[in-house]
Amino acid sequence: MSWQRCYIGLGSNLGRSEESLTAAIEALTANEAVRDMTVSSFYQSKPHGPQDQPDYINAVAGFETLLEPEALLDLLQSLENEHGRVRNGERWSARTLDLDILLYADQEIDSERLLVPHRWMRHREFVLYPLFEIAPEIIFPDGTSLVECLDVVSNESLIRLAK
Repeated sequence: MSWQRCYIGLGSNLGRSEESLTAAIEALTANEAVRDMTVSSFYQSKPHGPQDQPDYINAVAGFETLLEPEALLDLLQSLENEHGRVRNGERWSARTLDLDILLYADQEIDSERLLVPHRWMRHREFVLYPLFEIAPEIIFPDGTSLVECLDVVSNESLIRLAK
């Protein structure tokens, strides 16, 4: 396996969200199968789905990895579990830590466990704007540019937090 560039979305709206994101980034950076980490600013955003929950803190990280996509998913889910993530089957519910694979090299993956590019990333301001911050030149596997996606997604509800 060779090094592959990937991007993940990080989010939290329960507990100490900024600390949880920072701890997840530090854990990934310390992993021997991860190198060349770049992390966006943290952003505050309104929740998608039920609005009776706290705002989210989100970021995007890009890095190279030796892990195959499903092994990376396993690593991310173990980090979520370490931070008290509860999977209750509810879509868009509040969570202590949410780590999603957004892009994995230029691959399109549609398996029982994993869909890459991430299903909703092109419609989520809290993904697109942080991704643009660290990788403005991104072209998605279908040939669409990140800049094209930004043209149709507003950032009005997104607040960039001080680093």
